[in-house]
Amino acid sequence: MNPIAVQLHVPSRTTADVHVDSAAYSELTLRTATVAEAGAIHSLIVEHLAEGHLLPRELEEIVVHVHRFVVAVYHGQVVGCAELAPLSRDVAEVRSAVVDRDWRSAGVGTQILDELVQRAKVDGFDRLCAFTHSPSYFVHRGFSIVPHVWLPEKISTDCVSCANFRRCGQYAVVRPLRG
Repeated sequence: MNPIAVQLHVPSRTTADVHVDSAAYSELTLRTATVAEAGAIHSLIVEHLAEGHLLPRELEEIVVHVHRFVVAVYHGQVVGCAELAPLSRDVAEVRSAVVDRDWRSAGVGTQILDELVQRAKVDGFDRLCAFTHSPSYFVHRGFSIVPHVWLPEKISTDCVSCANFRRCGQYAVVRPLRG
């Protein structure tokens, strides 16, 4: 399910040079991230923190959990990512989902999310959740908005140590993975 892929290095080309059309999209690769890509994942997250839709992540944490990230790669450059993080035996979470601005509205995020859903099913999780400022994106993909307290695994794992605990502006969304 997680094929080994060769990372291409094309220093003269960046995503800013790409007009995302069907030809560019067809050259996009979706796969499990490698340790060598942890810095690119971290940079992508940091670059988009100002939008207010992501929580900061430490590079060291990404390195430790890089095998849980799915990346979208175009000519060796990470243009999108998301992590499938287990919260319990039954619940996994979509974390740090971000797509480079030049690739938004091209279906990259949906492809990554679909891959995470499949991986969560294969791994035996009953539910997949996310905490988001944009619940409609997830609702259109089979998730439902739920009270935060319906995800005690998330609260005990992350929320209690968050600076925004009890005043979180994010919505909790859940998607059942069985039946």
